[in-house]
Amino acid sequence: MGTGTGRGESMKKAATLALFAMAGLGALAAAPAQAKVQEASERGIVMRYVAHVPVGADEAWAVLVKPSQWWDSEHTYSGSSANLSLDARPGGCFCEVLPDKDAPKAAPRGGVEHMRVIYIDKGRALRLTGALGPLQADAAVGTLTFQFKPDETGTQILVEYVVGGYFRTDAARLATMLDRVLAGQVDRFVEKLGGSFAAAFRPDTLGAVGEPPAGPADKPQDAPPVKDDKTRIIGR
Repeated sequence: MGTGTGRGESMKKAATLALFAMAGLGALAAAPAQAKVQEASERGIVMRYVAHVPVGADEAWAVLVKPSQWWDSEHTYSGSSANLSLDARPGGCFCEVLPDKDAPKAAPRGGVEHMRVIYIDKGRALRLTGALGPLQADAAVGTLTFQFKPDETGTQILVEYVVGGYFRTDAARLATMLDRVLAGQVDRFVEKLGGSFAAAFRPDTLGAVGEPPAGPADKPQDAPPVKDDKTRIIGR
């Protein structure tokens, strides 16, 4: 009985890993402390991450637009983040080249458009649209926003991914899988800049997406002060 249960769990785990491998997302990474799934329902999925980095917004921006420097190679179709590029302009592509493994010096065998830039304000905000990973095979659309807010010691970073449309996997289960992977990428980006999630806002100080954060009465005593405009998404 116990053996059958263990074998069943192993098969489920293997199936989940296979799903991400085929989708170009690879093995699941542990989500950082500040990751938060805001919503997972029939309406869609909303994920939000906040962090702080000890560098200016311009320096953080310079790294952001070079995903080959911080994106995890395990979560690519080609197996190497060196094949990623981001054309930071309206209509620009967050793309990946698929080299010919049998003839590396030959023309690429193909490529992948992961997302496309729809809003850009250098040093302040970047918004892309696209269905990441397993969502690409469904009739889903996602909007990924990076927002920078300078402060006295560096830059606060807010990242939000909103997904809607049709997806064949249960929303709650899909949100968990996507969260673990996307949070890992945000974590790598923040670490590249010498920052951390621990230095950012506590998750329980954040309100619903597009709403101001919790007021003083709702905020834990040890939470850092939060201004109304720091957790609002540009364009909302």
